[in-house]
Amino acid sequence: PAMQDVFRAIGRLSQSSVTVLITGESGTGKERVAEALHRHSVRSAKPFIALNTAAIPKDLLESELFGHEKGAFTGALGTRRGRFEEAEGGTLFLDEIGDMPTELQTRLLRVLSDGHFYRVGGHTPIKANVRVIAATHQNLEEHVKQGKFREDLFHRLNVIRLRLPALRERSEDIPLLVRHFLARSAANLGVEPKRLSEAAMALVQHYAFPGNVRQLENLCQWITVMAPGQSVEMQDLPPEFRPELVAGSGGAIELPPAADGSGVLPTLAGDWTMLLAREVAQRLAAGETGIIDDLTARFESTCIKSGLAHTGGRKVEAANLLGWGRNTLTRKIQELGLEHGE
Repeated sequence: PAMQDVFRAIGRLSQSSVTVLITGESGTGKERVAEALHRHSVRSAKPFIALNTAAIPKDLLESELFGHEKGAFTGALGTRRGRFEEAEGGTLFLDEIGDMPTELQTRLLRVLSDGHFYRVGGHTPIKANVRVIAATHQNLEEHVKQGKFREDLFHRLNVIRLRLPALRERSEDIPLLVRHFLARSAANLGVEPKRLSEAAMALVQHYAFPGNVRQLENLCQWITVMAPGQSVEMQDLPPEFRPELVAGSGGAIELPPAADGSGVLPTLAGDWTMLLAREVAQRLAAGETGIIDDLTARFESTCIKSGLAHTGGRKVEAANLLGWGRNTLTRKIQELGLEHGE
């Protein structure tokens, strides 16, 4: 649903040249969305020029954007067109706009407000017939409050804002993306696409993916090259996708005791739902039934034990922290066969 909102916005903006600000975590596909905005716009026959403002040294960024005249500075042996001129009639995509130096923010604001610019060392105004799309993974409102980003430029850029959801917010899209990336990486290598088993797919689908779609694409490239067979099982995935905290014989998730002997369960390094996904996948593969009832009982038992350990056995306090009434906690302790003192 979140990406559907983005797709609908791309369609609505197809006949407009309004400035767009794309926000989202690194790896969510901001440049791909900018390309789609350009491809479906009235400017699609003209150039799409992308510039990562964080990747260009500060002293070169002005010349990169606006070009320079011969002799404008040491090493300027000839006239050079900048990205604004290269994008004439088309779209200029400015990625990581939040890293743009303050002095260049002023020049960019002037272009957006006046519609023309000057090359470095030049005195003749050049008309800018360019649609600007900017992107950032940072919180620009917070940068404005801290004085790191010009408020007037922020409002110039923030005409239409598209927020791209993190991959963990749309895990239902992961199977389709996996098939797409596996097919593409296989085509690049001239081999048959590999397939993930249901268990392996469940594990991948419940991974947090801090690197978002870019990390998922990298995983699919790794699988294409490194996985031994056409059907990819859980054990064929990279180490970070194979949690080692699963018991061997019964497949139940077993956690080590706390180092301080308190009995409080340690925090898992990563997304605990990965372990749950692996447990469910193993039980389904084994043909088990009644999985939810059993896992729910184990979940409630773990919560009760941890809650009572945290409160030193005080049931009223533990029940309150867990979101239950005291009578509910007492009943659960009896139903689950747990024995605790007051």
